[in-house]
Amino acid sequence: MVPLYWAAYGTPGAPRALVLHGGPGADHRYLLPQMLRLAEHRDLLFYDQRGGGQSRGDAREPVTWHEHVDDLGQVIREFALPAPAVVGYSWGGLLAMLYAAATTNGTGPIPLGKLALIDPASVTYGYRTQFEAEFARRSDSWYVRRERAALLASGLREHDPDAYRQRAFELSVAGYFADPANARDLTPFRVVSRVQHSVWASLGDYDLLPSLATVRARLRLPALIVHGREDPIPLASSADAAAALGAQLVTIDHCGHVPYVERPDPLFAALEPFLAAG
Repeated sequence: MVPLYWAAYGTPGAPRALVLHGGPGADHRYLLPQMLRLAEHRDLLFYDQRGGGQSRGDAREPVTWHEHVDDLGQVIREFALPAPAVVGYSWGGLLAMLYAAATTNGTGPIPLGKLALIDPASVTYGYRTQFEAEFARRSDSWYVRRERAALLASGLREHDPDAYRQRAFELSVAGYFADPANARDLTPFRVVSRVQHSVWASLGDYDLLPSLATVRARLRLPALIVHGREDPIPLASSADAAAALGAQLVTIDHCGHVPYVERPDPLFAALEPFLAAG
């Protein structure tokens, strides 16, 4: 196992939840400060997944989903988290499902206790292909083109490079939002492209749904999926995952892929009682 950077927020001794960031190849910081709303009643544990953030290391070998699943198991073991509650966002949601599926095959060291998934990444290759096409379409919308032109003409690049980089980042992710104008005041992050590409390539022409049905049959894992109705990731992906897992599906209207920014109140109204339940 490579060294992984971790951080905890909240009240020590309170019920602990393990939060998995998206990516792959990103880090946990972009979920802050908004996701710390969950820390009001629990101890939140984050870690930067292998190949991103402060867990990049020096290794150049490809990172696959298998390493990510193994790392998650090691984190759970290292922090002595029996049957932990896991909150997975985007790719982190898919990672949590991959780990849960691994436990049914005897390869995951510790089963999960409950699973809260926020706009999880597509559960099949077909849904991922739909997402990529939709995100590309939105990233070339009239709004994004107009704002990029305005940014280039603003002179910020020369006079305020930090502000320029901030706005350029916001426009790069505007396609994730129901309203691209809501892509403001975000915590910038970098995705390590070689890690992102190698992880997705390792999944191949994947379909996680049969494995999720096995998770439901063998583990009866309490699960919640929250999905923004205007997420470029198809709502049908989360609906199929919820059906396979026997999970509750909560859909948030007027919301894209980033509900903790765009519609935090309905997001946390769904998460809090689920995580608090015995």
